[in-house]
Amino acid sequence: MSTHPQDLEVHLPDRPGELAGLGQALGEAGVSLEGGGVVTVGGRAVAHYLVHDGARALAAVTAAGIGPAVVHDVVLARLDQEVPGQLGTLARRLGDAGVNVLVQYSDHVGNLVLLVADEDLAECRKVVAAWSRRRPPAPGLGEQLSFET
Repeated sequence: MSTHPQDLEVHLPDRPGELAGLGQALGEAGVSLEGGGVVTVGGRAVAHYLVHDGARALAAVTAAGIGPAVVHDVVLARLDQEVPGQLGTLARRLGDAGVNVLVQYSDHVGNLVLLVADEDLAECRKVVAAWSRRRPPAPGLGEQLSFET
């Protein structure tokens, strides 16, 4: 099991019941979804979910014949929800550092989940570490998993 949360990316057919099959396969394997969602564009559905055990999640969907699927490392950042403009400010810092955010969503305890290209991961962690020093991690997931870079 990874010591850091990971993103499970799963491509699904655009038809009724596919999301249910994904949820059931993960649930039966004991995989909890800590944030994320699914979007359909142009007849193609792509799910991104934050999981504690990417290997277990990937094995579950593969065994169920769901996918293709892949697991990505992610970076978590805490935003001050009561302060407007936090996403824009952090995204500007990432952009100025040359980091391209591929997927962004929130986890269940209010952390921003950032999926970037592998070659941008170290720089993303650096920018977010500087950002995160200004605020405490969220309760819940942040207490269970390290924010270390």
